[in-house]
Amino acid sequence: MNETIDQEDPNPVNDNVPARPGEVLPGIINLLPVASRPFFPGQAVPLLMDAGHWASTMKAVREAGHGILGIVLADSPTSEEARPSSFSKVGTACRIHRVQKVDAGLQVLVECLARFSIDKVLDEEAPFRARVTHHHEAIGAAKGDIKAYALAIINTIKELVPLNPLYGEELRMFLDRMGPDDPSHLADFAASLTSANKKQLQEILGTLELLPRMERVLVLLKNELEMAKAQHEIRTSVEQKMETQQREFFLREQLKVIQKELGIEKDDKTAELEKFQERLEKLTLPEQAQQRLDEEMNKLSVLEKGSPEYALTRNYIDWITLLPWGVHSEDKLDLTYARNALDQFHYGLQDVKDRILEFLAVGIMKGEVSGSILLLVGPPGVGKTSIGKSIADAMGRKFYRFSLGGMRDEAEIKGHRRTYIGAMPGKFVQAMKDAGTENPLIMLDEIDKIGASFHGDPASALLEALDPEQNSDFLDHYLDLRFDLSKVLFVCTANQLDTIPAPLLDRMEMISLPGYIASEKLQIARRYLLPRQLKRAGLKRNQVKINSPTLRTIIEGYARDAGVRRLEKQLGRIVRKAVVKILEGVKTPVTVTNDDIEQYLGSPTFRDERRLGGPGVVTGLAWTSMGGATLSIEAVKTHGFNRGFKLTGQLGDVMKESAEIAYGYLVSQAEAFGADPGFFEKSFIHLHVPAGATPKDGPSAGITMASALLSLARNRPVRKIAMTGELTLTGQVFPIGGVREKMIAARRAGIRELILPVDNRGEYEEVPDHIRKGIKVHFASTFEDVVPHLFGR
Repeated sequence: MNETIDQEDPNPVNDNVPARPGEVLPGIINLLPVASRPFFPGQAVPLLMDAGHWASTMKAVREAGHGILGIVLADSPTSEEARPSSFSKVGTACRIHRVQKVDAGLQVLVECLARFSIDKVLDEEAPFRARVTHHHEAIGAAKGDIKAYALAIINTIKELVPLNPLYGEELRMFLDRMGPDDPSHLADFAASLTSANKKQLQEILGTLELLPRMERVLVLLKNELEMAKAQHEIRTSVEQKMETQQREFFLREQLKVIQKELGIEKDDKTAELEKFQERLEKLTLPEQAQQRLDEEMNKLSVLEKGSPEYALTRNYIDWITLLPWGVHSEDKLDLTYARNALDQFHYGLQDVKDRILEFLAVGIMKGEVSGSILLLVGPPGVGKTSIGKSIADAMGRKFYRFSLGGMRDEAEIKGHRRTYIGAMPGKFVQAMKDAGTENPLIMLDEIDKIGASFHGDPASALLEALDPEQNSDFLDHYLDLRFDLSKVLFVCTANQLDTIPAPLLDRMEMISLPGYIASEKLQIARRYLLPRQLKRAGLKRNQVKINSPTLRTIIEGYARDAGVRRLEKQLGRIVRKAVVKILEGVKTPVTVTNDDIEQYLGSPTFRDERRLGGPGVVTGLAWTSMGGATLSIEAVKTHGFNRGFKLTGQLGDVMKESAEIAYGYLVSQAEAFGADPGFFEKSFIHLHVPAGATPKDGPSAGITMASALLSLARNRPVRKIAMTGELTLTGQVFPIGGVREKMIAARRAGIRELILPVDNRGEYEEVPDHIRKGIKVHFASTFEDVVPHLFGR
């Protein structure tokens, strides 16, 4: 590589002068490309180059006899990579004065003579030759505008000299070779003084007319002057601060010596104060916090170590200095990286990922992701906690998680007051300390299981921390200082919304994770769960094989819940039993088939849902904290001695009222729906919702119960269809929740025809296509819309 090792020759030769007037330079010369910056006429420059690459060029110049070499700037990373297409059009003709071999390189001293323009490059490979036209500068006293610009350049250089001694040395060497009355070389010398980039310098070299060249040089000099002034101001300020710090240092050292002589040395205390001071140098505290800290540190400096107040004050200062005041991590504002991070550990959940990417996209558009509160709601095992970790990875933020489940003390959130023995800050302050930045991602797990007691209500304490309008001034009881939580991204998780207080729920943006269907579970098991279990057991992938039909059997018979946690446990059982077999001498791979499942896992936990049929039996759809489920509702006439209506199946109050509404509506409208009006007058009807040991509640089974009663009254069985919807006394069908979960339950049960309230059409349209595929849905606004789909023709 060709490098300039110094702009001036430390041992200049005697004839180091520019090209003399009338001197004829050769029309064909060898070229040497440089990649760092161009050279100007009037300079004496030592070059260090690769001997192996440029020895042929030096030989060609020597053989030519004239000793002239053309140095040209190349637009390439290194001079060795330069090609004629990257050469600049204007270069500098130089006379070689000395060539000296140094290790594996050549040190060449050249004298820059005059500009030249390349007419044609004659060789495409080194040594490069070119036909050139030389441009000699007119020598003489400056006149008119040129003289004015020359004076301006000289005055600017005079201003530069006091700011940097190197400029003075450069100027002295220039005056030894040239005079101030040579405007052309003055302009070139001034350009070489600047730290401008090679493109700007090449523009100067390529400007052949003197006046425009001087105009551009003066602009570069002015920029250099401003930069030099700024550097000088910074250097002066730093030196002043260093003098102040040195003075304080000497005074403190003297104080230590005096204290030691007097026997009142406090080495441990001084060391702790210095440790706190070192921490503070990396932090930016608000004025209020800095004032409080100064007071506490002054108090600590005069307290005796044996005093109880000393330990309290020391711990308080320790907590304040451990918090990340003004420390932020840089967000990864890359949507493609975020998408890949979410896809890496989570299969499916496309609508959830889209919601998260939309949130990140807004932050990328703004240039920063501001603090927000997300709530991930879904059954156990669907990946709420792990997707929160993936969000942190996608954004490049620190991750901190703590569980709110069972928390009953307000002080866990906002800390204890310092008056109590063993007082500590709350969880949020502890999270900020552990994360080390003011903008981490904090996950609040199981927010729906937070409790309350005589110690206070933690849910109410969360209102301040999770309110974007308030958390910029979050007040912890222990610190008693305002701390900014507005840059924190809070991600909360819950299995259900019923137990979350409404004011708290209002502060969060909800994202629903409804669960997985069997095909999604199959892909998750193959891509993530089984490889993870094999790795935990110390096995290779080819030592245990479970094919797709076997995985599907495990999913349907042993892990039919909405999440995949139970599925992973079952796969873990299989892998552990396979390890035992391998250690007992069974040859690998151990292959698990459908015939081996019961040997590994025992009898299936879930059987195919028993298909209840006959008049009075209708399939409903229900939502539980574990996801969606099908629900068979049975209605029978027990006797005809008297009229009556009985309910069983551990029904809640709302569901009992829903059954009473369905019964009252059917009795009043029996004839309109083709039933015998006298049937209900002399029948004692028993309505049961299996399974009897499972508590049930909610209004969504209204049309299902009414359909069961109508089927019983008409003595006709209902087709293979499932339904859900709230029924009113006037026959209106009101909307329900959990549409996606209920559709997944219907698909799992093999039901391909559903009845939904017409007001739930919007939720239905948001259900992914792969769940809706193959399922026929009828929308009903009244019970009259339900009846035509119940019975076969």
